[in-house]
Amino acid sequence: MLAHSRPMTVARALAGAALLSALGAWSVERSAPQTLRYSIFMSDRLAGSEVDVFYPDGHVESSYEYNDRGRGPKVSAHYALGPEGFITSARVTGVDYFKAPVDERFAVDGGVSGWSSTSEHGQASDPGFYVSINGPTVEAALLLSALVRAKGAPVRLFPAGEARLERLGDTTLSSNGRTVHVTEYAISGLSFEPVTLWVDDDLQLFAVPAKWQSIRRDGWEASNDELYELGRKADDARYARLAKQLSRHPGRPVSFEHVRLFDSEKALVRTDQTVVVDGAHIAQVGPAGTVQVPSGAERIDGKGKTLLPGLFDMHTHLGPVQGLLHIAGGVTTVRDLGNDPDIVRHLDEQWTDETAIGPRIWKAGIIDGAGPYQVPTGFFARTEEEAVSFVNRYADLGYVQIKLYSSIDPAWVPAIVKAAHRRGLRVSGHVPNGMTAAGFVAAGADELQHINFVFLNFLAGQVKDTRTPERFTAVAEKAATLDLESASVNSFVKLLQARRVPVDVTLAVFENMFTARPGQASPSFLPVLERLPPQVQREAFTGGLAVTPATDQLYKDSYAAMLRMTKKMYDAGIPILVGTDATGGIFLHRELELEVKAGIPPTRALQNATFLAARVLKQQRTLGSVAVGKLADLVLVEGDPTVEISDIRRTRIVVKGGTMYDVAAVDRAVGIAPSR
Repeated sequence: MLAHSRPMTVARALAGAALLSALGAWSVERSAPQTLRYSIFMSDRLAGSEVDVFYPDGHVESSYEYNDRGRGPKVSAHYALGPEGFITSARVTGVDYFKAPVDERFAVDGGVSGWSSTSEHGQASDPGFYVSINGPTVEAALLLSALVRAKGAPVRLFPAGEARLERLGDTTLSSNGRTVHVTEYAISGLSFEPVTLWVDDDLQLFAVPAKWQSIRRDGWEASNDELYELGRKADDARYARLAKQLSRHPGRPVSFEHVRLFDSEKALVRTDQTVVVDGAHIAQVGPAGTVQVPSGAERIDGKGKTLLPGLFDMHTHLGPVQGLLHIAGGVTTVRDLGNDPDIVRHLDEQWTDETAIGPRIWKAGIIDGAGPYQVPTGFFARTEEEAVSFVNRYADLGYVQIKLYSSIDPAWVPAIVKAAHRRGLRVSGHVPNGMTAAGFVAAGADELQHINFVFLNFLAGQVKDTRTPERFTAVAEKAATLDLESASVNSFVKLLQARRVPVDVTLAVFENMFTARPGQASPSFLPVLERLPPQVQREAFTGGLAVTPATDQLYKDSYAAMLRMTKKMYDAGIPILVGTDATGGIFLHRELELEVKAGIPPTRALQNATFLAARVLKQQRTLGSVAVGKLADLVLVEGDPTVEISDIRRTRIVVKGGTMYDVAAVDRAVGIAPSR
């Protein structure tokens, strides 16, 4: 799916990107309007723009839009500024990333600040800075200005939280006889990690560099890569500091005693067990009375707790902060299903040598067809031969899987599959536009991503273009009426069953899309809502796909059909993978809860997230279960998730290859309150 959240907002920050950034020339005296223009790129493809006009009387007008495979916001904003640089009134209108209406308002009247939108409203009597949900990036300019004036003190944010400013570094750029000096700043308090941006000496936004989605000042677009590398060095230094603070290497055996032990190979619980870890591996496993704990070992009382193998998230798109989020959630292994090769290589190196904190990575490479709906990252083929060459490039880089995307020509699929299998790589993906899921599997695909593509299999001829958001809306409108006991559905399930094709269902993503409504806390976030950073909590109330009174219940019914289809496939013996395509850790917990809600027993859902995942990745000899000689990837949780699956959220200790993490401390590092 990739970037299904609203980029360049707090919601986008949940998916791992840091693009809520721009800066106006607040410190510059003006006698005439000043216009600043920026281009928005998806990889190296121009995808949109922002134009900000600053008037001498202190008001600002902004237009902002981009196109991400038919999705993307388009908003206009009007701001008035007070003498201290805070917003005194604001109006943001247009549509959001999923084309739902946007109408946000803020005003200060008689010293009282009030705000409203389709998802929230409130007021406060103390001064503060309002951050809109769907506003253009220029708002970060106002925030940075307020933080500069605060001279190191925090600035209160509306509706909640506070922001702080940190200077990271500077450089001088040259191009075509021009030079410009730019400085990088970080704003904390908006997400799980600081939001960074580069500004010039007039405190005007210069760039927000990135591999996937970037903002670049017009005329200086070529500076993106240079600034990105400098910014990455600053990020690396921050995450290295956190790794030193949060990682613990016991230097002696560690004994988890009197625990409930989840046997993931047999999907059952063994009571009163002791597990001894020595170095990076599991040294002993057995009933508490039979295990001889080494002298001098660190002993951990596990009474009332459950010890599980480290969890797997089989659908991620990684960024630096995701490493901390995954580990805090007990996720010690992930499969990255599409990323910039340089980004995922860099993270893999850091997380392997522990210069940063994160899980083990298995890499899948995206291949898409070049064109207007191409995915923001990956290799883009124009011919079958080029697509096959990309398979070999990924294989040479050590990837284990190819993920095809929606713009691939269906006629190329057999050749791509043949080339991938020849190199020992699995093939999965979005079902290419113009192809059915059954046709994709028949052509040799080893796996399907996303439950919506299962339903699209039965809508052939009714959906014009699955490269567009129609792949969501058509399923939302029609899934509820699909007869799951029909001959066509049963035939498709038998095909998956016969070929043992796993389905990576990503239920939590669609729960948010189909059932979330503006102003109501999304079920996907609700169990963890109060623990999240204040500004991140707002995403829970923004809603999903736009609905009307006529489609409100229909979309919810279609989501219920997704759960029933998941159970039908599970009952047929089709492997159900646990993957999020969303925020690390906390969304994996929700994915497990939804599998149980669909009717999968908790022990089997946990098996899906451990031993089954290890087997799909062909790592079951070293990972996926708690057994002597295997790598010491372990999760200690309060309670018993094999009975109450939500206890998986009560993670206390995580071990990855013998390195131990206090989950409460890792949570605090990303602004999350520890679980009870």
